[in-house]
Amino acid sequence: MEKTLAPLPPKVDLETPAVLKALISAHRHLAELKGVAKTIPNEGMLISTLALQEAQSSSAIENIITTQDQLYKFQLHSDKVDPTAKEVAFYAQALHLGYHAVVKTEALTLNTVIEIQEILEGNRAGLRKTPGTALINEQTREIVFQPPSPDKLVKYMADLEQFINTEQELDPLVCMALIHHQFETIHPFYDGNGRTGRILNILHLVLNGLLDTPILYLSRYINHTKDQYYTLLQKVRDTGEWEEWVLYILKAVSMTAKHTTVLVEAIGDLLIEQKQRIRAQHKFYSQDLMNSLFIHPYTKVAFIEEALGVSRATATRYLDALCEGTLSKHKLGRESYYVNDALIALLFELPSIE
Repeated sequence: MEKTLAPLPPKVDLETPAVLKALISAHRHLAELKGVAKTIPNEGMLISTLALQEAQSSSAIENIITTQDQLYKFQLHSDKVDPTAKEVAFYAQALHLGYHAVVKTEALTLNTVIEIQEILEGNRAGLRKTPGTALINEQTREIVFQPPSPDKLVKYMADLEQFINTEQELDPLVCMALIHHQFETIHPFYDGNGRTGRILNILHLVLNGLLDTPILYLSRYINHTKDQYYTLLQKVRDTGEWEEWVLYILKAVSMTAKHTTVLVEAIGDLLIEQKQRIRAQHKFYSQDLMNSLFIHPYTKVAFIEEALGVSRATATRYLDALCEGTLSKHKLGRESYYVNDALIALLFELPSIE
């Protein structure tokens, strides 16, 4: 049975002693991540690589499974990879769009949310005009949750937009937990609600200055704890008790921020190492070259042509020379591509999130 959706914030004590303790840890790890990210000379290096990490994990929650190898190949030749990789790549594009919109407008608007979902789904269906899919208890076959009817979506989303963009007395991370739950409960679109909602998490962090760039991939933690995620979402709907849900989100922030900090530090160390080697061995070294090699761990001649403003022959010569110690050369169809193997090892061989 559909219930009337209560406005945010709920009329309960959200900043309990347990939540306040968890907030200290989450903010500390976020601050460390924000600080270490500033040591990377070009933010595009992190956004391009870590956005794909988030895209892969968030899509996996919805059983849209692909490999990072396929995702990077999609960037090289979008017509030569499987449709699933294309769908996941759309997530990264949607995250980029949302990030730039938030930075430009200093707000997270309903229009941006709709644009994000349009990119994810490749259509302009907008807010759903039919009832949302009911959640059914598999044992009893009873409906345990019915998303709001279509005639209520505009008001509910307007209320959520106002909550997101109005300064609250609550901590921003507690607000993020509330926003994510409310969005998933409203379930405003025909499809892509889960992935859109997870993008909103990252954009909320940027909007509130907790991160400068969208490099925290919370979805990896959620994917590893998927059963708990869905159980707690429903528990709040059933009981109105928020503490466990908020603590779950705060732990997700702490764990993934700590993990991402280690990864960003490793990327920074590798950047210095490769910069020193290439500068010592090749006269064509430049910062633009390094930026391109780290923005595109899988690269091709056209990327180097554009980044350095050189001819195709010159770009090919540079890349082939870099195969002595930095890159490896491969074939995709009739064209060659080049892989920054050490960077890919960092991104592909991630340690456990727990």
